[in-house]
Amino acid sequence: MENQSLHQPSGIKSIWKTFASETSFPALSGDIQTEIAIIGGGITGITTAQLLKEAGFKVTVLEARKVGGGSTGHSTGNLYAMIEQGFETIKDKYDLATVRAIAQGRKNAVDFIEANVDRFAITCDFRRQPWISYAATPGQESKLETEYQEARACGLSASKLAPGDIPFTMVSGVRVENQAQFNPLRYVQQLAMAIADEDCVIYENTPAVSINEEEINAVIETDNGRVFANYVIHATHTPKGLMVDFHSVLGPYREYGVAARLASGQYPEGTFWGYYNVNDRFSIRTYDHDGEQRVIVVGQPHKVGTKEDNWQNITHIENFIREQFDVAEFTHRWGAQNYKPADALPYIGYRSEGSRILLATGFSSDGLTYGTLAAMVLRDILIGTETTYTKLFDSTRHNPAKAAAKVIKENISNAGEIIKDYIFFKDANLTDIPETEGKVIEVDGKKVAVYHESNGVVKACSAICTHMGCVVHWNNAERTWDCPCHASRFDTDGSIIEGPALTPLAQVDILNVKEDF
Repeated sequence: MENQSLHQPSGIKSIWKTFASETSFPALSGDIQTEIAIIGGGITGITTAQLLKEAGFKVTVLEARKVGGGSTGHSTGNLYAMIEQGFETIKDKYDLATVRAIAQGRKNAVDFIEANVDRFAITCDFRRQPWISYAATPGQESKLETEYQEARACGLSASKLAPGDIPFTMVSGVRVENQAQFNPLRYVQQLAMAIADEDCVIYENTPAVSINEEEINAVIETDNGRVFANYVIHATHTPKGLMVDFHSVLGPYREYGVAARLASGQYPEGTFWGYYNVNDRFSIRTYDHDGEQRVIVVGQPHKVGTKEDNWQNITHIENFIREQFDVAEFTHRWGAQNYKPADALPYIGYRSEGSRILLATGFSSDGLTYGTLAAMVLRDILIGTETTYTKLFDSTRHNPAKAAAKVIKENISNAGEIIKDYIFFKDANLTDIPETEGKVIEVDGKKVAVYHESNGVVKACSAICTHMGCVVHWNNAERTWDCPCHASRFDTDGSIIEGPALTPLAQVDILNVKEDF
């Protein structure tokens, strides 16, 4: 019965939205001129706006929906120097000096967030907590030993754990002190309100519909006005529009979060990464706001748009939580997206040499910390300061030897989705679609994404993603249309939720399909 009740609009909601307010910035109306235009009002965009304003630039931020409501407001809320792939991945592709630089840069980013919390009196439940990685079953001991050794080599306060040191079954483990947790949505909302003024103008509900470079400036078009800027920054998790050179080296993944209130027992203190088998890692933490506690578990990653039943992922996490805790109720479930770079490092900097467009992408699931570090790097680039990080993350770099295997894997996956949908497409009928479900059907030779609302109303739109023409797939957990090629996601009415697409899915009159295409 628990899962049946989730098939309601309230079933999917990030915990951070429950414990946050809302911002009320206006939408853009008319044409404006600015020095730096930033697309995206998450942690990357708002922190970049802060630093560029403080460097003397006039800045404009365009957020398609509400500040922090995208990837930032659907993240784990964890901050740490470590990285998802593990330091050994970086060391294997690069060297120990690169590992040390990344660890130090990420540490600096966490310290910067803490300084902002104090400076602007941001109430976001920021707490210093240990980061703990552990193996619940044999097979990960060598990985954890390597992580311990390299954390120590980076100057982090790391120690080994023994069984009984943490409230989970453990074969081996590593603890790193002085990492952090917070409510990322409260943080970015309050930071935006603190920095907004005539030199840092923020617009909400203002999606970009095109971004173009001209000889003397760059131009962002929206539905209600244009922004003319010396430079444009894509702080959108993945670049908007047709930046195929970047989309082809990014692996788009979706994973899920579940929050629960416990009936009894202790809430675990710290950020835990638990390895339960080769393909099953869970991120576990507690969130405490004004005495209300929840345990949060995140996991079950998969390529965007490739799952037949996304609810299975959420159910798997819920079952894990039940095994570990005495659950009173599940209070929140949500999804989150991340983009894994082919050569293991983020891309931060100019789109190409001489371009007026900059970007920050490829953060994997480490986006809160990397997004803050990216803001520092973008600031340094635009003021003309070369640092270890402007060179290390240079978005114009070419590392074919380091990226080749990942690029081939991602592009084969994308090609497979296109072939499967266009050649092996299976027809369905309107009568096959239950209420609150969606399916792609074929009408008069056209692929149509159809959603059947609980009141019997049918919404229909083109099933062809407006980014590069792939066929969208139905996500039954979040009730969205997800593109398996480059991870654009659309609401049931075709409006854009996230991803590189700039144009919504065309709405369709299901009885007059020929006239709509």
